[in-house]
Amino acid sequence: MSTLLETMEKLSTKGTCYYSLPNQVVQCTACAHNCIIKPGQKGICRMRCNRNGELRVQYGYVTAAQADPIEKKPFAHFMPGSIAMTFGMMGCNFHCDFCQNWISSQMLKDEAARVPVEAMQTISAQDLVNLAVRRDAQVMVSSYNEPIITVEWAYEIFTLAKAAGLKTAIVSNGFATAESLAYLQPVLDGFKIDLKAFTESAYKILGGRLQPVMETIQRAVDAGLWVEVVTLLVPGFNDNPAELRETAHFLASVSTDIPWHLTAYYPAYMQHSAPPTTPHQLQQAAEIGQNAGLHYVYAGNRPGRVGSLEDTFCPQCKKRVINRRGYHILEYKINANGQCAHCKTAIAGIWSDNPQDVPVTGELRSLF
Repeated sequence: MSTLLETMEKLSTKGTCYYSLPNQVVQCTACAHNCIIKPGQKGICRMRCNRNGELRVQYGYVTAAQADPIEKKPFAHFMPGSIAMTFGMMGCNFHCDFCQNWISSQMLKDEAARVPVEAMQTISAQDLVNLAVRRDAQVMVSSYNEPIITVEWAYEIFTLAKAAGLKTAIVSNGFATAESLAYLQPVLDGFKIDLKAFTESAYKILGGRLQPVMETIQRAVDAGLWVEVVTLLVPGFNDNPAELRETAHFLASVSTDIPWHLTAYYPAYMQHSAPPTTPHQLQQAAEIGQNAGLHYVYAGNRPGRVGSLEDTFCPQCKKRVINRRGYHILEYKINANGQCAHCKTAIAGIWSDNPQDVPVTGELRSLF
């Protein structure tokens, strides 16, 4: 651990999202904890620290970088069929007991989480973008850990990615601030937000608060970013129908065009008491979203077992415009203007300018 901490100390730089206070104290503004940090101390995430009155942040390395289908993030209306070069670091500002990436996210918080120093691969932002281009990626995504706490590193990478013609996105718990969102906005296209529950008591268990996440969703939509929301449906934690109705009505009040993904939970990390989410439970939750007026509701992590809830339908003519199975596209009927190929209604999202190049597998083929 000491070697790891020493390496982390070296791979850091001066932060941008913070205020200087008297007596060399700083206030971090990256996430909604707004940590006030004295010299020699760290914020709640354990990744942002005060060194002699200067906020130091993680920089210049990745613990993971790989080319993924954009559908894996998951995004359904953001460059479908594209390759996303996804990178991540370490740390999180929450402590969800069902976290899938807990080894890296809970490092320095949980004695069981151990990331070997060899996993920290030093790399420049430009080299990471060059890697994305070589892998034929169309999107650069910050994920795996919580991107908001490494926002400065993401900003540099995204700036270069945009210059190289790539789209950019983050996969986040949404516990951001107005300051960090404004900082990222000029270089950000897509924002996938985990809306983990819809009660303050549930968020308290996870180490956060609901209100800042709701505000982030509203701000991101108002800022013109493409937003998709995911709720991991954990039986006994956030699957109460009344709570799901409140969630759906909130999203619809922001925009009925926000895609809402209901994804299946599997036992992970410290949470093993709840059973895996069934396809039927996902379908019931999705119906709540549809009844609330949301145009695009999806069920994930159960490919082939949730009926048409993997597919995208035109809200006007009700015909299917994207047929999916897991991360694969079987049929694509959205034109270069982002319109339904059947009735020319605009389908909300960020779409390929060249629909004929969207990879389609299986027997069904695109119209283009």
